[in-house]
Amino acid sequence: MRDKFNTSSISSTLSCVPDGSFEILCHGDSKDVQPVARLITETNGKGRIDIYPLFPGIQLMRHRYLADDVNFHHDSAAHILELDHCRSGRVGWDMCEGTSVYLGPGDICIHSMASCSDSHMSLPLGYYEGIAISADLRVLKRSCPDILIEGGFNPEVLYNRYCIPERPVGIPASPRLDSMFSYLYGLSGAERIPCYKLKAMESLLYLQHLKPDVGGLTQYGSSQTARIKEIHDFAAEHLDCRFTIEELAKKFLINTSSLKAVFKAVYGMPIASYFKEMRIKKAMSLLLDTDMSISQIAEMVGYSSQGKFTQAFKEVSTMLPTEYRKRYASS
Repeated sequence: MRDKFNTSSISSTLSCVPDGSFEILCHGDSKDVQPVARLITETNGKGRIDIYPLFPGIQLMRHRYLADDVNFHHDSAAHILELDHCRSGRVGWDMCEGTSVYLGPGDICIHSMASCSDSHMSLPLGYYEGIAISADLRVLKRSCPDILIEGGFNPEVLYNRYCIPERPVGIPASPRLDSMFSYLYGLSGAERIPCYKLKAMESLLYLQHLKPDVGGLTQYGSSQTARIKEIHDFAAEHLDCRFTIEELAKKFLINTSSLKAVFKAVYGMPIASYFKEMRIKKAMSLLLDTDMSISQIAEMVGYSSQGKFTQAFKEVSTMLPTEYRKRYASS
């Protein structure tokens, strides 16, 4: 369900990146770059990672991907803490100990680079844009920016809180997080690095005082999310059929409450709303790319009557199918 509007800027950035590959660019002194710069990536799409060394032990990375899946392999480093912020799309990691955490726009994930050293990243919507800030806590224990020291920063607190458990911590979107990260994505020129430095230090002080056990994102087992992806792929391949949640739960041996909860965590929407939108997007393509009648299209996307299809189409697109075809078919 990749949205062309949401992915236009990412597509432009990745226009020169070959399919099946990643471009990794370091903007600064490479000797200060953490082990993530030596990562090995495998993907069925493409991506770009821009790395900005900010201070000894601290760097910021900007991620832009057009893919469904990415595999990462890099040095295992329990002393390096990473904070990931999702700007757009959805992203999930299958990390160590069979744990999966999914982020939507505005969410963050905090974890050590030991927990993701050999991890699978899933992009349920086919795209992702985000920023990651990493901190080598050993380096910061020896040499720390003065402003962090003034703020009472203690690397051992972060190590004990986020690195020793070896489990990711997910924090849902909030106005506080939005104020920290949102404007970083539009920076360019001379202001970029100074602003990155300020926000990196603000982020570390934020983690120092965060209570991660309060209101965090729910985590699921990797086996659960894998089962949900099977359900998604099965239903997506049979949009002409209407399966109830009970039928899907029985077919894939999962209880209905887990199916609904984990599906929303992975894909960001309730299962019924998600497939309604998917059906309408397929119908939009058929309206523009074929001469099929409205009733034929309705049947192909799982609606028993043209009237029900027309109502659903208008709810999603704010116009009738005939209006949509007339307006966009020749454009």
